[in-house]
Amino acid sequence: MLKDLVLKNRSYRRFYQDHKISIKDLEELVDLARLSASGRNLQALKYYLSADHITNEKVFSTLAWAGYLKNWAGPEEGERPAGYIVILGDTQLTKNYYCDHGIASQSMLLGAVEKELGGCIFASIKREKLKELLKIEDHFEVLLVIAIGKPKEEVLVEDVVDDDIKYYRDENQVHHVPKRTLHEIIISNASN
Repeated sequence: MLKDLVLKNRSYRRFYQDHKISIKDLEELVDLARLSASGRNLQALKYYLSADHITNEKVFSTLAWAGYLKNWAGPEEGERPAGYIVILGDTQLTKNYYCDHGIASQSMLLGAVEKELGGCIFASIKREKLKELLKIEDHFEVLLVIAIGKPKEEVLVEDVVDDDIKYYRDENQVHHVPKRTLHEIIISNASN
């Protein structure tokens, strides 16, 4: 069921780095993005794929990991993603990507879960450094980066308590993600 995929689609930040991901796997995920909705059907998103250790390290060096986990700088060597998808906006087509990159990201991550993989979406990126390291042409804008790998952590969804929405790790390194209840987020349900 879709709800099961959505529940498994968490922001994973630790992976089995030795679990290889192929470029074909990443291409299949991008194909899901390609088939997803696009504002004005412009399809202005482009993708840079990496399943190579050297390129992965370049991408890794430009990302900020888990802002709420103040004493954690990101995954150690051996727990890093095996692949990345850099989502780019093609400014030769438009400068307004609407929410296309969010829709594309969700489609790709749901596809990753279906492949028994997981990922994390990054918006906190050293964009100019990433473009330089990957030699990305000037007319592309870095929008998001998605880390992909075999998850090495347990992530639990739980109800928000005392309006505290910050995710955290417990003493067993289980990652807890508070979510507001359905009752809290529906402000009206008019019906006949």
